[in-house]
Amino acid sequence: MDARARLVLGGQRSGKSRWAEQQARSWLDADPAHAATLIATARAGVGDPQMDARIARHQADRALRVPRLAAVEAPLAVAETVTRLGGPAHLMLVDCLGLWLTNAMMPADGCQPMSADALIDATDRLQEAIVRRAGPLVLVSNEIGLGVVPMGRETREFVDALGRLNQAVAEVCDDVVLMVAGLPLAIKGRA
Repeated sequence: MDARARLVLGGQRSGKSRWAEQQARSWLDADPAHAATLIATARAGVGDPQMDARIARHQADRALRVPRLAAVEAPLAVAETVTRLGGPAHLMLVDCLGLWLTNAMMPADGCQPMSADALIDATDRLQEAIVRRAGPLVLVSNEIGLGVVPMGRETREFVDALGRLNQAVAEVCDDVVLMVAGLPLAIKGRA
């Protein structure tokens, strides 16, 4: 991967995670000294059997597609995990920022939602982690702002917050790629 930091945006089932995994696979195949770690933000075991099944399916599929890709779970501590792990020969793949934001704004485990100020601070820490990262970084996020304005205050707040988060991350990434029907479209830099 030639970019230091790449944001991969897309809608549901757009191919964004699979394309990001291909970036990690190419990185690993390029040099036996290369390492790669997935920072998973999804939470299993919080009362959503459908999500649990989806996570298990993603884990099994990913193990087949990118067998050398290690994984750590960081439902909220994405910036801290990016900062703590790896070095110049270690690619980090964050999947996905939309779930990270969901965990922050609508925690399923009964914890308090992150305040607006805390969310701004967390976004600032993420931007700083991206800028300071020594090795390559691929971040996956949902693009949900292309449709109609949703009904309901909480839903609108989430759509707005994700749009702001994506803009903040895109600002500090070298490349931004929009995935549509499994195809990458370079928005900033190269795909």
